[in-house]
Amino acid sequence: MSRTRSLGMLAGTLAGAATIALALSGCVPNNATAESEALTVTLTDDKCTVSAGTAPSGPITFQVTNKGTDVNEFEILAEDKLRIAGEKENIGPGTTVNYVVQLAEGSYFTACRKGMVGSPAHVAPFTVTKGKEALASGDESKQISQAVTNYIAYLKDQSSQLLTATQDFAKAYEAGDDDSARAQYAPARAFYERIEPTAEQFGDIDPAIDLREADLEQGQTWTGWHRIEKDLWAPAGYTPSDPATRKQLGDQLVADTQKLSDLVNAKDFSLTIDQISNGAIGLMEEVSSSKITGEEETFSHTDLSDFQANVEGAKVAYGIVRDIAAAKGTNGKQIVAKLDTEFASIQKLLDQYKSGDGFVSYTELSTSQVKELSDEVNALSEPLSQLTSTIVK
Repeated sequence: MSRTRSLGMLAGTLAGAATIALALSGCVPNNATAESEALTVTLTDDKCTVSAGTAPSGPITFQVTNKGTDVNEFEILAEDKLRIAGEKENIGPGTTVNYVVQLAEGSYFTACRKGMVGSPAHVAPFTVTKGKEALASGDESKQISQAVTNYIAYLKDQSSQLLTATQDFAKAYEAGDDDSARAQYAPARAFYERIEPTAEQFGDIDPAIDLREADLEQGQTWTGWHRIEKDLWAPAGYTPSDPATRKQLGDQLVADTQKLSDLVNAKDFSLTIDQISNGAIGLMEEVSSSKITGEEETFSHTDLSDFQANVEGAKVAYGIVRDIAAAKGTNGKQIVAKLDTEFASIQKLLDQYKSGDGFVSYTELSTSQVKELSDEVNALSEPLSQLTSTIVK
């Protein structure tokens, strides 16, 4: 999860689909010379550059290399600089990744975020011209339309259930009923974890709801689930919040969740097919970046519940586009076969750690068990990383 998004996000259509391209402020890049040519993006600790400031619409491949010493993140902003049309997170030092996206004709801005914290840096214009993107066949066009409709319905359902569960949780927390609040904590958060990439598209909402203490910037106010988590599983030497502060924190969490639900349920809320597949990829990146390390739930150690929810969300997104991918020739069939197998494998592994309606504490896992989970995440992530390029070509 991108922990400290400081951009506010307005309700409205999520213009186009995600792309990644970075430019150094003040630098005027050359234009892309060919539609099929991948744009290259290079990161260092103090700048990010892109090989072109324009590209034709349709599937675009960005080859991103991080030559810096810290993890980095790439974003594409809509014309208002508020809405995040797409992003690629967790680009580690020394890593090169290909990010395939489809962006509609229009004006955008590219940005990066060293360390995945703070405000976006090197915000620069990026123009998408009218290209020669292949039109989907009648049958595929109908498949895509239905897939988007189905996934939006899923997002609306999850966000609505999240709101109800959060209201119940906040009521128990504010009343000082800690046993009840602790029991509700992981199940309620699961609704959020399944749709987190969508929440991240609305800038300030994600950090308001899900910021970890370790990711706080100087002077930043800490709110959301993990602030409350610390009260409910208070570490040694920590004094939990008084009733007045609890009410403030609980009410704020409900208000922020209501805002998310309103945005997702707005009549003009929209997604594109590659945002769905990239969301599945992003959810598994969430697992590898924070759930596997046990950093997500520092106080409650309910990381496996989050892990499960991320896998469920990724599987739903994949299932929505599965038939489209399978229809893309031999390669599509191979990708689908691998994903079917790996999703089943990772669920079988997670099932070993179930306890009642939830999971054992993450602290109960041995080093070898954590490695086994990590290896399975990697095995799933490899074919999943090819999903977008398969469905948009």
